[in-house]
Amino acid sequence: MKKSINVDNTFSGMRIDRFLRRYFVSVPQSLIERNLRNGKIKLNNRKTKSSTRIKYNDLIELFNFDIKKSAVVKKEKFKPSNSIIKENEDFIIENNDNFIVLNKQAGISVQGGTKSKKNLIDIFSNSEIFKDDKPYSVHRLDKETSGVFLIAKNRPTAQLLTSLFRLRKVYKTYIAICHGEININEKGIMKSNLIRYDERKKIIEKAETHYEILDKNINSTFIQLKPITGRKHQLRKQLFDIGHSIIGDKKYNSFREQKNNKNLMLHSYEVKFKIKENKYTFRATPPEYFRNMLKSKRLNF
Repeated sequence: MKKSINVDNTFSGMRIDRFLRRYFVSVPQSLIERNLRNGKIKLNNRKTKSSTRIKYNDLIELFNFDIKKSAVVKKEKFKPSNSIIKENEDFIIENNDNFIVLNKQAGISVQGGTKSKKNLIDIFSNSEIFKDDKPYSVHRLDKETSGVFLIAKNRPTAQLLTSLFRLRKVYKTYIAICHGEININEKGIMKSNLIRYDERKKIIEKAETHYEILDKNINSTFIQLKPITGRKHQLRKQLFDIGHSIIGDKKYNSFREQKNNKNLMLHSYEVKFKIKENKYTFRATPPEYFRNMLKSKRLNF
């Protein structure tokens, strides 16, 4: 028995063993390790290690990997209702032959996982917009972050857009509302050494972000952020590290939150890129809760 899996951009940079544990349910790590050692799991036709990081469009092949015996169950796809499909279609900013751009809602994942079933890829797979196409994820946006998000309609466009994101030729602008008054230069670059862990291994990654303070007072700051590097949770971590976490951030936050606030005040406001001679700029209006927070904090947009 042979099974082939093409890696979606959403999982680019993930370890192959973690990818397989997410792709399948209840598969033990020991089984993955053993099959990698025996060459029954190959990456791009070669034996590989569990720590190898996969990339977009990589080919993972499983040979004589008895899923039933191993009690491995493939994750079920999210089956959206017509109302959920229509709701997300209403947030589309641009719809052309090669991709769509939407103003992503907070609280919805790009792709389904063990902790999140409702996701954009499964929703648009069932949309009439993609009846003759397949939705391809070409970049990431955290579940709780709203704003501009691109989905490709075909493999060539997916490969092109993925390359543009990887080569940092897509220019992204975020806006955020932070706790407290940030007392640094009005404009500048935040440079950080962000720490993450791969199992027990400590990894330090350099992160850079252009910023501009749009408005502030003694209680809060409205800030514009343009990431240069693309580290996981980069903006949230950098603001937390300088002592001014984003309002609504439940993971990187040292402030006592308002009980009635359940939203992360981070919004992907603008995306710019160029394909051949065509220049594209897409902006997404911040959600109502974001605009209401600005008003309650007496901050101007």
